[in-house]
Amino acid sequence: MPFVIVCPLSEISAAVSASGATYLVSLVDEETAVVRPDTIPAGNHLFLGINDITEPMDGMVLPEEEHVRALIDFVARWDHTQPMVVHCYAGISRSTAAAFIALCVTRPDRDEREIAGRLRTAASFATPNRRLVALADRLLGRDGRMIAAIAEIGHGELAFEGVPFSLAVEDDG
Repeated sequence: MPFVIVCPLSEISAAVSASGATYLVSLVDEETAVVRPDTIPAGNHLFLGINDITEPMDGMVLPEEEHVRALIDFVARWDHTQPMVVHCYAGISRSTAAAFIALCVTRPDRDEREIAGRLRTAASFATPNRRLVALADRLLGRDGRMIAAIAEIGHGELAFEGVPFSLAVEDDG
């Protein structure tokens, strides 16, 4: 069964090694060095150089439509034979938004509230970046349902760094 594993930057190697993941999504600023594990082919690593912001700020890269479109396209070509690891710096905001988006892409038949609820159950600290979610909602034609689902689960518990967790793509409960 395919999984999306979410972790902070500090846990990439361990998460990839433990899961056998062959796809990796990095959502960190351009200056953050990401060492791609040897088991992840270069073509299976998406690097999105964005900051964890929701409004423009001088010197920072605001997530834009082209970033989310690249994520959607990358997830759509994921073969589901092995897990995908998604990370940001702390494993709390950009990566949890990307995991939510990934499940909405891979399971267009699933209710957004159910997916968001699974995210909250798996990670009490998850605070998905609302801009990434809003952009994906528009691109996926979800008519505000993704935005509403994330608003419903609210802000996660405060944490310096998230703990790795996984979400099964095929979970029916």
